[in-house]
Amino acid sequence: MKNFKTTAAIAAMGLLAVGCTQTGNIERNAAGGAAAGALVGAIIGNNVGDGDAETGAAIGAVVGGAAGAQRGREMDQRQQGQQQLYFDQRAQRYYYVDQYGNTYWQNGERRS
Repeated sequence: MKNFKTTAAIAAMGLLAVGCTQTGNIERNAAGGAAAGALVGAIIGNNVGDGDAETGAAIGAVVGGAAGAQRGREMDQRQQGQQQLYFDQRAQRYYYVDQYGNTYWQNGERRS
């Protein structure tokens, strides 16, 4: 029961981080990868070897977070390569314009 509570807490923290971030693809994907990795790592760790779900969750969170951050970085690079970026002096942020004339911040959020 202790392992389940620890695993659930780690997964919940990862999911909360995914819902709260507004800074870009790298952060969102790293948090999501860490949450998914912790969950999968806990399941595998619980069923393999000594049955240590906590260690499996920790290892899974690190590996998943790193993989998610890399995926987010690739997404950012792909977005930057496809769109012309403009700098908003007032907001001190970059944005782009899609094919319909809608504007979005560099991280994909709608610019109002």
